[in-house]
Amino acid sequence: MDLGISGRRAVVCGGSKGLGRAAARALAREGAVVTLFSRSIEALKVTQRELSEETGATINIVAGDVTTEDGRKALLDAQPNADILITNPGVRQTPDPFGTITRDMWDYWMQAHFYSSLELIQAYVPGMCERKFGRIVSLSVSFIKFPQVGFAHTHAARVALSGAIAAIVREVIPNNVTINTVCPGLIDTDALQTNLHGHAKRGNTTYEAIVEDRLKGCPAHRFADPQEVGDLIGFLCANQSGFITGQNIINDGGVYQGLF
Repeated sequence: MDLGISGRRAVVCGGSKGLGRAAARALAREGAVVTLFSRSIEALKVTQRELSEETGATINIVAGDVTTEDGRKALLDAQPNADILITNPGVRQTPDPFGTITRDMWDYWMQAHFYSSLELIQAYVPGMCERKFGRIVSLSVSFIKFPQVGFAHTHAARVALSGAIAAIVREVIPNNVTINTVCPGLIDTDALQTNLHGHAKRGNTTYEAIVEDRLKGCPAHRFADPQEVGDLIGFLCANQSGFITGQNIINDGGVYQGLF
């Protein structure tokens, strides 16, 4: 399927690795002009070279921390207009008992998972509305549908973002601008492996045992390839996807058992 986005300008946050890289790859394959944004200039250069060689697309890079105002300003200065925006804080979640979460910690996770995405959405949406085309995808986690013990701070910020998006979409859809959230489950990324190693250490067990336990709880009995999420994001950015908006789309191999 031709997604109809050849030549569109795409900004992908956290684009050097993992799910951000997979999303960038899907968009580059469709001929989008992609700007990768993440913290490490070295990782950005590697991904830029690899995606350029594979897809032939124009890949630009900007280094900065999306969770800071200075980082977002650097991105907006380098690429002030975008037709496609993939918001992705690229911050690994870490568990904390509820009683230990301080006000500063709540504020940090709101900055990382709420303000970082919302301020970019606010910055790019006016231009999208003027041009009558915009596709925004927010990368979240499947657990916002069933928040887990120890992650009250991070899940609260992500749920707040989904709530804000749900209100915003009805203002912008008349201009062919959509905003959706993709909620991945167990995806075989460096971040997942790091998290599972952390769980193993805290539980005084092995990485292999933790993996086996997680797979038991996944009806698909496997971790997903990152590109499975990247291609879903690519489809949501398609010209043909202009009637899908305000959705929190779970991609977790059947772990979540709710209807809605």
